[in-house]
Amino acid sequence: MISELTKSNLKQTSLKQSLIDAFVECRAKTLLLFQNMDEATFCSQAHPDFSPVGWHLGHIAYTESLWILERTAALPCSFPQYRKLYAADGLPKNQRVKLPSLEETCHFLDTVRDRVICHMEKTDLKQQERLYSFLLQHESQHSETISFVLELIKNQQSKNLKENSWHLSCSSSPLLPNPLNEMIQIPEGEFEMGSNSLDALDNERSRHKVYLDTYSIDRYPVTCKQYRIFMEAEGYKNRQWWSKAGWEWLQAEQATKPLYWEDNPAWYNNPVWGVSWYEAEAYAKFVGKRLPTEAEWEKAASWDEKLQCRRIYPWGNKPPTPKNCNYNNIYSQTTPVNAYPSGQSPYGLYDTLGNVWEWTNSWFAGYEGFQYYPYKGYSQVYFDNKHRVLKGGSWATRPWALRSSFRNWYHPGVRQMFAGFRCAM
Repeated sequence: MISELTKSNLKQTSLKQSLIDAFVECRAKTLLLFQNMDEATFCSQAHPDFSPVGWHLGHIAYTESLWILERTAALPCSFPQYRKLYAADGLPKNQRVKLPSLEETCHFLDTVRDRVICHMEKTDLKQQERLYSFLLQHESQHSETISFVLELIKNQQSKNLKENSWHLSCSSSPLLPNPLNEMIQIPEGEFEMGSNSLDALDNERSRHKVYLDTYSIDRYPVTCKQYRIFMEAEGYKNRQWWSKAGWEWLQAEQATKPLYWEDNPAWYNNPVWGVSWYEAEAYAKFVGKRLPTEAEWEKAASWDEKLQCRRIYPWGNKPPTPKNCNYNNIYSQTTPVNAYPSGQSPYGLYDTLGNVWEWTNSWFAGYEGFQYYPYKGYSQVYFDNKHRVLKGGSWATRPWALRSSFRNWYHPGVRQMFAGFRCAM
């Protein structure tokens, strides 16, 4: 008969191994983005609002060292020369272009990681599991930022996204029937929003009940074919579709199409992406709809009406696989919105996780009883009525940051990340 002590030790061993495996897997995916990268790309600031990809790589190591080695293990800082460079509040973004080489940065990463693994192997992780989960998601989020900064660089260099075998293989797939009218009615009632799980970030907590009246929401994200109708109707020139703030943004930005627009029928079934909240809002008004609130989106994506319970993922509680959605840089681009029938939500929505983030009509704010973790600067400083919530993840989102309760946030004028939307009524 197995004793309680033995069971506890077995659980601890299993927890350690699963965390170590996750850290190794996540790091391998991050480093894949830097294969054969030249120095100019590594140090390039593709946009004033975003740091070079090389800075993000160093910041990942810096953050891991700060929270695990210094604050948890009480070890001295191993690389004090990098503290000002890689701290989030150390240097302005335009001063982060003078960076150590990729080789030196990888040495920094490897040294910190070796010491972190050593600490993990000799300590009781149960008390620190939430912190390790946070750091895993922290790297995942910066890895995604690296992906879209690289996409910005590629976009600036070519001005046209290159086709690859996925788009060629999907170019013959049938266009969705009457896509503008394909909506699902979500009945009135309560549902559970947010999450209390150990991996839930501070802004996801706590799970709470929300009542919503009956509403309708698009089965699919808005496709390039649909959005093209808005463009051909001179939607970018017609003031009537834009809010006051949106029109001011448009005049300043001088946008005439989504940032990652590809004028090719092979993309018609794919979600439009590289759009700001203002563009999404204008399109929704153009078709006589609106953007869903965060609560409406989350209910439609995760609530099981029959069982009266929330799901972690639209398809259930098992982690994502390549059969459920487009994530984790599997294709490094969008896929048709009808490509993953096994990833549907209980209400029948497609593509709620992965492919593109989806703008909602909600401002980013804390739930009742919000408590910051592990520091105020992660979420709380953005509760300023200046950031809109995005849901669902993109093709570059790592599995550790992919779930229905996960919340992303950006200024409504930002269009550089991999964002699209669906509409509601």
